[in-house]
Amino acid sequence: MDKILEAVVMSSYPNNVKQGLVRRVIEAAKQPMDSEQCWSMLELSTKLFLTGDTKYKREIGKEVLEVYGHYHPEEFEEFFNVRFLLSLLQEGYGPLGKRSHYVLDYIQLGLQFVLESPSANSIFNLLRIEVLRKVCERPSPKQCAKISKLLTQHPQCIPTGKHQILFCQQLIRCIGQFQCISEGEDDIMEFLEQVNKVSGLLQRIWRAQTSAILPSLKELFTIISSTEEQEAPSNALASVVQFVPLELMDGVIRNLTNDDSITDVQMMTAISRMIDWVSWPLGKNIDKWIIALLKGLAAVKKFSILIEVTLSKIEKVFSKLLYPIVREGALSVLQYMLLSFQHSHEAFHLLLPHIPRLVASLKKEDSNSATSSLEQLAELIHCMFFRFSGFPDLYEPVLEAVKALPIPNEDRIKHLLGQNAWTSQKNELACFYPRLASKSETGKIGLINLGNTCYMNSIIQSLFMASDFRHSVLNLAEGNSQPLMTKLQWLFAFLEHSQRPAISPESFLSASWPPWFTPGAQQDCSEYLKYLLDRLHEEEKTGKRIYQKLKESSFMSQAIEQHYLNKTLIEKMFGGKMITKIRCLKCLNVSSREEAFTDLSLAFPPPDRHVLSTGSASVLPVEEIGPQFIEPPGTSSQIMGSPWIKRKPHVSGDHAANIVPVETLGFQEPGNQATSLNSNAVGTDSAKDPLLAFGEQTCSPKDSRSVPDLINYFLSPEKLTAENKYHCEKCASLQDAEKVAELTEGPHYLILTLLRFSFDPRTMRRKKILDNVSIPLVLKLPVLVAPEESEDVWQRRKDRAAPGSSFVSVIYDLCSVVVHSGISSESGHYYCYSRECSDTIAHGQPRDGAQEPASDKHRPHGEPSLNKDLMEAISKDNILYLQEQEKEARNRAAYISALPKSPLWWRDFDRDKDDDSSSGGCSPAAGGGGSGSFHGLVF
Repeated sequence: MDKILEAVVMSSYPNNVKQGLVRRVIEAAKQPMDSEQCWSMLELSTKLFLTGDTKYKREIGKEVLEVYGHYHPEEFEEFFNVRFLLSLLQEGYGPLGKRSHYVLDYIQLGLQFVLESPSANSIFNLLRIEVLRKVCERPSPKQCAKISKLLTQHPQCIPTGKHQILFCQQLIRCIGQFQCISEGEDDIMEFLEQVNKVSGLLQRIWRAQTSAILPSLKELFTIISSTEEQEAPSNALASVVQFVPLELMDGVIRNLTNDDSITDVQMMTAISRMIDWVSWPLGKNIDKWIIALLKGLAAVKKFSILIEVTLSKIEKVFSKLLYPIVREGALSVLQYMLLSFQHSHEAFHLLLPHIPRLVASLKKEDSNSATSSLEQLAELIHCMFFRFSGFPDLYEPVLEAVKALPIPNEDRIKHLLGQNAWTSQKNELACFYPRLASKSETGKIGLINLGNTCYMNSIIQSLFMASDFRHSVLNLAEGNSQPLMTKLQWLFAFLEHSQRPAISPESFLSASWPPWFTPGAQQDCSEYLKYLLDRLHEEEKTGKRIYQKLKESSFMSQAIEQHYLNKTLIEKMFGGKMITKIRCLKCLNVSSREEAFTDLSLAFPPPDRHVLSTGSASVLPVEEIGPQFIEPPGTSSQIMGSPWIKRKPHVSGDHAANIVPVETLGFQEPGNQATSLNSNAVGTDSAKDPLLAFGEQTCSPKDSRSVPDLINYFLSPEKLTAENKYHCEKCASLQDAEKVAELTEGPHYLILTLLRFSFDPRTMRRKKILDNVSIPLVLKLPVLVAPEESEDVWQRRKDRAAPGSSFVSVIYDLCSVVVHSGISSESGHYYCYSRECSDTIAHGQPRDGAQEPASDKHRPHGEPSLNKDLMEAISKDNILYLQEQEKEARNRAAYISALPKSPLWWRDFDRDKDDDSSSGGCSPAAGGGGSGSFHGLVF
């Protein structure tokens, strides 16, 4: 029968004729026959399957084998023996040079018929050894896929014990050498399928034996971190990582980043090759592993690796966004690489030439994937604009490309930048490194206490949080002939963009320090603030006078003239006006004097003094609605508010001195004029938490006062009698009189100073008033307006001031509170609570008729563009800081690794020393100061 079958197969008959004859032979094979005939047929079918030169011949061999395996199991088992299989696996089948490629397929086919035979275990043992030997020989992807298919169908043949771990490692070695030899679509798809089968076998083994995972990953890292191989390992290794359980990620990354045996070059090589895996189309979770490793390196402060890897790979990652199949993972990696690279604009600027083309391509694609990616890309780009705003000319083409896409709000941008910065990544050993602490979770930067300079630090932080003032300072043009303002601009810029957790204001202190202050001694923050604002104001006025002289001696453009003839920045932001009126009680003549102010100094009324009277028809009634923040005894505050509505009423004529009390507003329903804003309470000597919960309803103690009480006292009439009589020019003599102060222009930012320090004539010393003071979230300040303006103002405000009233209310919400903790004016500590306060006037809109700076047209967000010199200085200092941190972290790691493994070894790190200094600095206004003095920071 074997001769007949062979003759039929080798004949020149048409295939349909051959098929009929073969079918008869196969049907006859189902009948009983002698052992010799079975062997002959098995040998022929084996020959056809393994060496057939056409697919048709191999299919016939397969059919015959299956029939004999099913209908003649004893003869098949005898034929399919261990010795025969060993010869197939070690020697192959067929003539030399033309060994069959189908040995593994043949074994897989035959195994199904001997699973229950007595020889099955011997065959399994043989195959466990042989498949390990095979993978050690680095077979091709096709042969590896056949091994994987065999073992997936017959897991009894998978090596066990130590051999199983070795098998997994060698299989990973094989994958590392896989290469697709053709660029044809069919060949690529076949290659991907082969890789998937091999990695799928690894997944099966790992699921059954989790102890094999970590040795496999160690082998994988050894491959990708090798610097000796001339050819890079295959990206097919990405298929291995996708099957590693994500719950193992933290432990694996922690071990890798803290392994002292891994050199920087090896780590850099490994992470670079992992980033190349974003181009692997079948990888899942690859982006998660790449980002986790980048974060792990940041946590142990290996910044030099991160910098080099990011700059060398970010363009390649960006280019993968063109391909939908790998776009999602590539975008995730790109987002982290850009958002974490905050010390310099270099990485983002590498992408600028490519962004418009990519945006155009994604728009043309018109798919859900492209639309989603465009929105995420636009968000990422605006984050970079916000972070590196000093290059408007470079950004113009990119702005044009993304102008139709959504723009994220500023809070979203700050959140993304804050959570992804390298310096924000936490190390599990951070508690042992007090000097390596990262930036505050708020994203804000501290100021180093230079020795009793908390009064200055608190003021600077409060001014910085006044967003409109900060924007104006940061937007100051170069060559402005205002040296102190320039130093403030540099200091603000570093507070906004530095990667340090704290910077040194040493340069600004030396420039702004009042000459009568004693070095190293505690000073009054109010006195410092007044001196600082006055210096800034006078400096700008001097500059205006210089430009006025230039105008008189030369031709000057109208725009420049308009700019320099406007109010100074201090006047615009903090300047208000009040009129003081004195009425003679004899002749009723009223004299008045208008004066400007930058703060209202609020004295405490006598304990028996009742401030508010509501007898006048023009009184705006006092409201106490919503939470009031209580300043407990032992604290003193300076309060800064920001108006929700800007008012500029003119000075009125003589009016009756009516008492117009201050109102406070709390939480109201959305849509009302006064909406709720979160704020922080003040107080350190109180038994309660100094930060009251937002929205918590608290009531002022009966014996406490409120800020509105103090303002009402400030605005209430004062009798001038006895030794304090007023000299009336009309009466030409001293007369009893009444003096009253009325506000005629509310400042943009209202600064209130509580005069807690008073002079005690009995002890001839200054003492501190320790009364409780409640601070409202929102304040209505009465401002006097001219009669002809009051009706128009009322129409626009729609508050409860009636038409024709002499007063309107300017609304302020609480921005900052500077607190003095202590009971003496000569000692204690200043600190501040501050928050960003939103204004109804959008940032960048002109105020008071001022021209919007030309650079603002490039600004997509509230933070203005910084000049290039300033951006470069910040970038250089950020790099210096990263270098300092990396060096310190390595020294600490080396020290820790040398310590005895005692459970108490870490206690020595609790003792922080003040003599540790850093070379970091940010000239001319801010200094690095490193991170060695965290106990002295003001956040």
